[in-house]
Amino acid sequence: MSAAATTRRWLGVLVLTCVGLGAAELPKTAEAPRYETRAVHDRDGIGKFYLGREIAQVMGHQAAGWLERPTRQEEERTDLLLTALDLKPGMVVADVGAGSGYFSWRMAQKVAPNGKIFANDIQPEMLELLMAQMKRRKVDQLVVPVLGTVQDPKLPENSTDLILLVDVYHELDFPYEMTQAMIRGLKPGGQLVLVEYRGEDPEVPIKKLHKMTAVQVKKEMAVHPLTFDRAIETLPQQHIFIFRKNAAK
Repeated sequence: MSAAATTRRWLGVLVLTCVGLGAAELPKTAEAPRYETRAVHDRDGIGKFYLGREIAQVMGHQAAGWLERPTRQEEERTDLLLTALDLKPGMVVADVGAGSGYFSWRMAQKVAPNGKIFANDIQPEMLELLMAQMKRRKVDQLVVPVLGTVQDPKLPENSTDLILLVDVYHELDFPYEMTQAMIRGLKPGGQLVLVEYRGEDPEVPIKKLHKMTAVQVKKEMAVHPLTFDRAIETLPQQHIFIFRKNAAK
């Protein structure tokens, strides 16, 4: 048999083998990694990037006093944020990254007497501080402490009317996975509310990585089964972004 004939024969065997294997058994192209790690990065970040944004370092429980500073309401107009949330008695709300519980007890008063607050944090020390404050405020019967992980807030599935993250999202180690898990915890049509210092405004006296622009927030939420509802710009330093969980088809 000539060399040319031998080549044709083996090519035929190869084609038949590939057809027999089927497309499912052929090698697949690897997906691009969701996150990028860089050795050179901002000292306030963790060197991990998501959709072009460096993730900021988490504030530890040692700095909990800053969350409870007496000037916070005046600086951030937290009263206006609570009004914007439009909470009603009986609602089930999750305070993700609740910290010392600054918003947890205030929201508990809004959803009383039959509502519930899931107060989530990844630091047990924060939850201890939080529940001590809930008892002092006499709302501990309405607040359920939830120790989550960096990828899952551990909310019951389809349980929650509204999830609030105040200056938290930019610190999530796994923003994609956490958002997916939060969406699972929302009821269909439930609201995911992100409050972030305005990254577009250099006058806001917060470190760069602890601020976010509207463009970046919408970019990161666009990959999830969420619909952008509205932005509320009544606060002096922060954006309020409201997204809704899409109804199951």
